[in-house]
Formats: sequence, structure tokens, C-alpha cells
Amino acid sequence: MDEITSSPAPDSPAPGETPRRDRSTRSAALWATLIAVPVTAAVAGFTFAKLAPAEPAATPSASATAVRPQSTTPVEMPAPALAERPATVCRALLSQLPPSVRDLNQRPVTAGIEQNAAYGDPALTIACGGIPPIKACPSPGAGASTDQPAGDCLPATGDVWRVNGVCWHPVEEADGAVLTTVDREVPVRVRLPKTYEQPLKWVTPISDTIVATVPSAKAAPSGCSS
Repeated sequence: MDEITSSPAPDSPAPGETPRRDRSTRSAALWATLIAVPVTAAVAGFTFAKLAPAEPAATPSASATAVRPQSTTPVEMPAPALAERPATVCRALLSQLPPSVRDLNQRPVTAGIEQNAAYGDPALTIACGGIPPIKACPSPGAGASTDQPAGDCLPATGDVWRVNGVCWHPVEEADGAVLTTVDREVPVRVRLPKTYEQPLKWVTPISDTIVATVPSAKAAPSGCSS
């Protein structure tokens, strides 16, 4: 009878040797380690993201259109008596003026609420009527100036600016600027302290109300033509 013998497996240790780990087992363990490291890192990253506080909201910036601080004390203004027609026109104008001019809030006045208004601190003032109208001067004689006002008239080449349909004549003074309409049936005058630069930009909203409430004059300086 044939004798059946078996030989030890190729990786089986010889007698007295330390058993060696199967090569396939070592390979499997290595792959398991390589896979476990990125998975662990991903889990840790996810956990950190969940625990990390949300990004704080940005601090709101200050409003660029914040109203200037101002006094509410009534502004002292004269109130000359007006004839019936100018008084009617001025009441219409004052009733339609806006509550603020740019960032200046309206303030009370000491007299003539039907013809005067004031805004801001220092006060920008608006006076309707009671002002000698500025008319176009007659043609000057030889050697006469053609660009400087003479009395209450404005030369043909005088300084006038058309703002939103209203023609203004500006005059610089030591403490500010004075702008007077020269193309309206009833003249309107705006006084601006030096604090407010670029006077023409301040009469823009006022011009809109003047166009809606104060009729145009029959004649106006030539520079006022559109």
C-alpha cells in the first residue's frame, strides 16, 4: 500500500522558528490601513466643520445719507407785507416745499410761515416775495459794463444758471451765497451759509417745487433761455 505523506505549506515555519504572517494577510492589513487614514481624516474634518462657529455677520456700515444734527430753534427771518397775488403764489410754494433739502430737515421760522422757510443748522433759508425782481437790463450805452448787475437789473451777459427748469442768479457774499430766481413771476431767494459748498446743488429740490407752483415771468434775461 502506498504511503501518503504531506509536506508543510510553503510559509509554514520550520520546527523551532517563529510563525510568519501570511503574505496575503499582510497585504490586506496594509490596504485596510491606507483606506482607514483618509476616511478618518474626512470624518474629523466633517466633525470640525459642524462644531466650528458660524462666520460672524459683517458689522453694518454707517448710512451715507444720515441727517446732519441740527437745532430746532426757529430761524429769525423778516416777513414783509405782500400784495394779494404774490401772497397767493408764495402760499402755494411754501405748502409744497419738501420736508428736507438733501440732508437738511426743515426748521420753524420766527415770522411769515406763508412766505419763508428754513432748513438745517446753520440755516439755509428760502424767502418768497418781498424781493425786488431782477430783470434784464436795457442795452447799455457806449462804454457801459455788459456783465455786472446795475441796480435791480441783470445785463444780457450776467451770470445765470438754469437748474431743473429754474433760472438762478448767484451772488457770493462774505458769509455764503445768495441765489435769486430771475425767470419767475414772483422772485424766490435762497441764502446758503459757507458751510454748504456748491450752492447750485442745494437748489435742485427747491427748483422742482418752484416749477410746479410759481408761474414763469413774461420776460427773463437772455441767458435763461433753454
